[in-house]
Amino acid sequence: MGEYSKALSSYERSLEIFKIALPPNHPDFAQPYNNIGMVYDKMGEYSKALSSYERSLEIQKIALPSNHPNWAGPYNNIGMVYDKMGEYSKALSSLEISLENLKIALPPNHPLLATSYNNIGLVYYHMGEYSKAVSSYERSLEIRKIALPPNHPDFAQFYNNIAVVYDNMGKYSKALSSLERSLEIQKMALPSNHPDLAASYNNIASVCDKMGEYSKALSSYERSLEIQKIALPPNHPNWASSYNNIAFVYSHMGEYSKALSSYEKSLEILKIALPPNHPLLATSYNNIGLVYYHMGEYSKALSLYERSLEIRKIALPPNHPGLATSCNSIGMVYYHMGEYSKALS
Repeated sequence: MGEYSKALSSYERSLEIFKIALPPNHPDFAQPYNNIGMVYDKMGEYSKALSSYERSLEIQKIALPSNHPNWAGPYNNIGMVYDKMGEYSKALSSLEISLENLKIALPPNHPLLATSYNNIGLVYYHMGEYSKAVSSYERSLEIRKIALPPNHPDFAQFYNNIAVVYDNMGKYSKALSSLERSLEIQKMALPSNHPDLAASYNNIASVCDKMGEYSKALSSYERSLEIQKIALPPNHPNWASSYNNIAFVYSHMGEYSKALSSYEKSLEILKIALPPNHPLLATSYNNIGLVYYHMGEYSKALSLYERSLEIRKIALPPNHPGLATSCNSIGMVYYHMGEYSKALS
């Protein structure tokens, strides 16, 4: 954040000098406003970023002819900020204007068109319009295949983007195929224990788990954890996530003692990494309680569910669904213990 503040200060100083030296709507103003917008964007101050990007665009519209290719950049930046703000229809409108400008100015397979289609795909994904997202991502990929060598690292991200959409559509075999292609490219481009490989193995495992391919899910989660242990410091929170995922698969396989062991490792790391009433700890206690519930050890399950509920009462708003989940879990345990009045309450 400190470096962003320094960058912002420099860009604002540049702008002040331009204001003294140049007439009000001189084309050179567009760049400092754009740069200021980029810094605010990185800082997460999206309203300020939007204001700066829009001022940059205003200047370019005055200084440049209609549909000049330089308009595409500000429209793209404005669209991506709207996406981050959750204003998806405005994001889509700006990104489509950017794309139309690029189509006029550039040859049909220029890499910038691929970026534009990718950004539009991302907005459609956030809107839940998965078919349109896939279509945009695939158009982006087609252009990249013409413009870039076959195993360029950028392809890995494109295949991953498509996979995420297929995953959300429930098209798991297509998601898996795209994720495996992404991983192949990463293996060529990255060192063998790069953290990005851990993320890819994790994504593959998640899809395999949904497909009921538990052995493959388990081996992929374990490979992800191996890489994390090499690439990340001891007890990094990502280790906790991996142990949790491994436990989740063991639980699906009915191997409850192994699930319990992995969940407990995950919990120990979270206790070190997080404050004592963090919601992730509540989830961890809940997961362990669920394993004990499946094992028929209802007293232990009850104790853990109650600990989970205590944390959620502190960490979450009063009507959060997580509280309902905890209460339901406690009720189920009381029901199986034959304590029906407590189950009802």
